[in-house]
Amino acid sequence: MFFTVTRRAAAALVLAALLAGTPLISRAADPYEITAVLPLTGSVALIGNSIAEALGVLAASVNKEGGIGGRPLKFVVADDQSNPATTVQLVNGIIASKAAVFIGPALNATCSAAAPLLKDGPVSMCTSPGIHPDAGSFSFSASPSTADLAIVTAHYAKRRGWKKIAFLITTDASGIDGEKVLQSAFNAPDAQGTQIVDIEHYAVNDLTVAAQLSRIKAAAPDALYVWASGTPSTTAMRGIHDLGLDIPIMTSYSNATYSQLAAFKDYMPKELLIPGLPAMVPPDQLSRGSLRDAVAAYDRILVAAKIRPDVLQATAWDEAELLVSALRHVGPSATAEQVRAYIANLSGFTGVTGTFDFRAIPQRGLDWRTAVLMARWDPAKNTFVSASPIGG
Repeated sequence: MFFTVTRRAAAALVLAALLAGTPLISRAADPYEITAVLPLTGSVALIGNSIAEALGVLAASVNKEGGIGGRPLKFVVADDQSNPATTVQLVNGIIASKAAVFIGPALNATCSAAAPLLKDGPVSMCTSPGIHPDAGSFSFSASPSTADLAIVTAHYAKRRGWKKIAFLITTDASGIDGEKVLQSAFNAPDAQGTQIVDIEHYAVNDLTVAAQLSRIKAAAPDALYVWASGTPSTTAMRGIHDLGLDIPIMTSYSNATYSQLAAFKDYMPKELLIPGLPAMVPPDQLSRGSLRDAVAAYDRILVAAKIRPDVLQATAWDEAELLVSALRHVGPSATAEQVRAYIANLSGFTGVTGTFDFRAIPQRGLDWRTAVLMARWDPAKNTFVSASPIGG
């Protein structure tokens, strides 16, 4: 179960509880509420709504198994409107409520805005791979980092024999991070043989990228990586289509939602590739074992709820499962520090994105060796299929 609240409503709930002198969660029979700060509106609303939908299904599944210490789990979804300033207001409200945990935010910019507020908790599970939390902090991003995604991209490019590659990157916080990690990966010794021939930039509110794509086409790359999410990625795909740039196109895995792919429908390149997570591909394309079993179970649960599983739902699913595991282990009265310590020392936890080892990989639990593969969109099957093993 999940409920959606606006920023004002969330603040009002917190204030009312504080004035009454009682915590938001007071009796054993009351639901255990976890706020999810997500972009339900704004430029990447497709991401937030996709995640919120999956969290509702997960709560129902957890509650069938006894909830958290006998209390039903409930996600309260707060819309940050894809806006870092709104995120800060919502997170300050969560801090004031003395909550131990929350899920989100969902974007590089909003996660980065929230992180400085969490010096003493609560535990945050950012769903963006673009944030790089400090070891030992209360900020987690239980997914491989953008650096891991870039490494697998470089490995795959070399394996494909691509000699020249170009990048089209947004100028926002995500793009700044993306350019840094892509250059690092493609300049590494194990990526030798592939040359970056052009890097072009555009603003997230630009309506056209025709000039940038013309320069890219003149550089004659073997493949193009579009580092963008949501509406800006659709702008890029439309420009690629209009220019007739007929080369393999790669893009960020935040675009692997079926709603975003529908936005690409009229502009879909002949070959669309995304460095992403195991849950993107059918379970039978994964090696037998606990990861394959977890992905198969995840698919069954969401399909039974008439939801088509996608990769962003998978990331949030694992993050929520990690929080549930911590709260069940420590107890529903757990403090932020107790939850942080539990997750920081957790290893061998298999989710739908990989098998986590937070001791070896602080704040993330996963890296390119354990949880990143290249997926290819198959129009005939209307799904992603594996284009590489894990690791590229």
